[in-house]
Amino acid sequence: MINTAERALNLALKDSDYAEVYIEREKSIDVDIQRNEISFAKEEITYGLSVRVILRGKMGFSYTTNIDKIDETAKNAIFNAKSNIEDEYFDFAHESKYSQVKGTYDKKNEAMDIESSIDFAKTMINTVEEEKCEPTSGGFSAGKTESLILNSNGVNRKEIGTSFSGFIAVNAEKDGEISTAYEGDSSRLFDINPEWIADNACDIAKNSLNGKPVETKDMDVILDYRASAGLLGTFVGAFNADNVQRGRSVFADKIGNEVVSPSLSIYDDGTFEGGLASAISDGEGTPTQKTAVIQDGILKSFIYDIYTSKKGNTESTGNGMRSSFADMPSVGLSNFVLEFKDTCEMEDIKEGILVTDVLGAHTANPISGDFSVEANNAFKIENGEISYPVKKAMLSGNIFDVMKNASSGSKEIRQRGPFVIPRVLAPGLRVVG
Repeated sequence: MINTAERALNLALKDSDYAEVYIEREKSIDVDIQRNEISFAKEEITYGLSVRVILRGKMGFSYTTNIDKIDETAKNAIFNAKSNIEDEYFDFAHESKYSQVKGTYDKKNEAMDIESSIDFAKTMINTVEEEKCEPTSGGFSAGKTESLILNSNGVNRKEIGTSFSGFIAVNAEKDGEISTAYEGDSSRLFDINPEWIADNACDIAKNSLNGKPVETKDMDVILDYRASAGLLGTFVGAFNADNVQRGRSVFADKIGNEVVSPSLSIYDDGTFEGGLASAISDGEGTPTQKTAVIQDGILKSFIYDIYTSKKGNTESTGNGMRSSFADMPSVGLSNFVLEFKDTCEMEDIKEGILVTDVLGAHTANPISGDFSVEANNAFKIENGEISYPVKKAMLSGNIFDVMKNASSGSKEIRQRGPFVIPRVLAPGLRVVG
């Protein structure tokens, strides 16, 4: 990889002022479940290279999956730069020291093959059938990614990481009524459990049978891990420096002010041990760090990549993220960690509902924070205990208002997507029966 990157960098620098090369090689195994059968399994290796250049203050970008076309890729990046608009905030990362991040590579990945991956998927199927449920879809994936960033500012960063993920969707039936549920788990290490995934999905589906209507009113809502992650997807856009600079964040002028519950502190932590997005650097080569976004309810910082940090006259927080070699870096989350001082668990709630998941979170307004979502696999709480499953309920409110009064709804922490969270208690949320 290093020889290829050096060659590409030298080619790009012939006709540009600054250049950067990003190379990514990924080996992945994917198994797909349809009903109670393995529908397909594949092993795939992808290899790609991208070039970014800065020429007289203009940025150019190009990428390829054909290493024999490095010369053409460098020329395309330069051509694109000449066609673009000059911007004083374009820059590349500078040479830095990188600290080790724990829990991002598992050598068990080396022994993974199609057969062992199919066995994982079959274990989920068999467990679901033993629980007298019907699998409808699911899958398992394992991957190893190697990446290299080399630029004209002296950055030379190579990294390797692994990832594993499994999920299953199921039906449960009783007296002609059908209930559905989903469960999944992801980790950088091969410590996910197929029986746990399948058992949990079946428990949720079976417990959701014979649902009853719920009265429309404001009540305490415990958002389970997936439900919390769904609604937080609307909340986090307000911390993105690009949104702030474009006037699309309600927190744009709120640094130093209390914006959420004083019980809550939030960190974007690219160094979080075992975090799904943990790495020694972001996609630009800036070292990752633990950024205090909110401390005790007070807004402390936004998250920045290099471009937005220069525009905001500050430093990058190591949040210049790439989804692949085929994309330009942009501001994105690493591991978004919510820490609450106050915890109110189910046994403390006189009346409320527990919501396992929400449907329609993507329709929420990312600027105002208003949302109206369907509560999926929800359960009525009475006097600290689940009394019955809820049939067809909606949740409506404003995520920024929710977070002003939120507390932890559990002591256990899990990662769902970028979010490292407990269950979240949203008091006085509107529940529509």
